[in-house]
Amino acid sequence: MTAASAEKGRAIVLGGKTGLLGRPLTAALLASGFAVSPTTRGELDPFDAAAVARAIEAFGATHLFNTVAYTAVDAAEDDADEAYRLNRDLPGLLARACDAAKVMFVHYSTDFVFGGDADKPYTEEDPTDPRSVYGASKLAGEKAILEAGALKYQILRTAWLFGPGKKNFVDTILNLARTREELKVVSDQVGSPTCTLDLAGWSADLAATGKTGVFHAVGSGRANWCELAAEAVIAAGIHCRVLPIPSAAYPQKAWRPRYSVLSNAKLAEAIGRTPRPWVQSLREYVYSQAQAHTSD
Repeated sequence: MTAASAEKGRAIVLGGKTGLLGRPLTAALLASGFAVSPTTRGELDPFDAAAVARAIEAFGATHLFNTVAYTAVDAAEDDADEAYRLNRDLPGLLARACDAAKVMFVHYSTDFVFGGDADKPYTEEDPTDPRSVYGASKLAGEKAILEAGALKYQILRTAWLFGPGKKNFVDTILNLARTREELKVVSDQVGSPTCTLDLAGWSADLAATGKTGVFHAVGSGRANWCELAAEAVIAAGIHCRVLPIPSAAYPQKAWRPRYSVLSNAKLAEAIGRTPRPWVQSLREYVYSQAQAHTSD
């Protein structure tokens, strides 16, 4: 699509050249008919409000996607200032810049904004109750967007991301499984595994709708970490036992939700399709990674 009239929009993707989500998001937006300008922090400092405003004007952007975040959950406990700088201050700054330019601001949040005590999938209307620095800083970012007065925004809460291009839980498990006869993985934390390729596609579809608000963007179904690991090992054809252990046997600095499954019903209604099951996405990802290794 070369004619401007045929474009769905013009999107700047912060972190679009290097990020676990940024790269597939850039590809998905291009495939869906957006003109896209992906950036790195070296090319466009997202904290430089004037530079962001100039970039929006120069590109004629209709959307700005922010994939820049502090995602090191345990490290955040000792690095709260930096976590809040990236997860609260930056979204607020970007929301104000987008509101001034009348463009849609698309931002990504997390299942860690919830307390983890539910017995059914969390909806967008359920009360939040973060119990870690990471979760609190991400919720503060959501509030900063609303407090900026942005009229055009999409906040996508997602979870348990895996996908090509950068280190993630699935890759870590497969690398360990290739060298060990047995792995022990936590089984009492339940969530919504999500492939970045799927998330990118939903993001592009949602952006095209022009709808605003908070959306839960996760793969369908639920799993604990042990189940996710076992499915990955089976899909890869690796002979390694994956055994369940309680969280107490694998202590971590930051608190983790016991249950953080998200309902994606609102997203499905908005984009006109139900996100596919995480198992299907996982198998496709593992197979594609195996083929890539074989061809190397």
